[in-house]
Amino acid sequence: MNKKLYVGNLSASVTDEDLKSNFSQCGTVLSVNVVKDRYTGASRGFGFVEMETAEAAQAAITKFNGGQLDGNTIIVSEARPKRDEGRGPSFGGPRRPGGGGGFRSRY
Repeated sequence: MNKKLYVGNLSASVTDEDLKSNFSQCGTVLSVNVVKDRYTGASRGFGFVEMETAEAAQAAITKFNGGQLDGNTIIVSEARPKRDEGRGPSFGGPRRPGGGGGFRSRY
């Protein structure tokens, strides 16, 4: 069973290939994604690495968490599942009951 890892505090110059070459020391890397800003294309300082086995993922956490990569101390942990945003029909998210307020005339 493959495991996805979160890698945080990455420097702006770290690429997908940098992460893949480092994490492949612990086992087979299935995918790598350094998250980039959608408008500027600059790194957002974190990424995800998917390892082939849970054992390889645990070995990577043990080896790289708190270690140095391109001058930064990186954080490596098991990635949390993507949460459902639950966006509703309006911009602010799901509709909530109640509300209103405002001026109410007595007449």
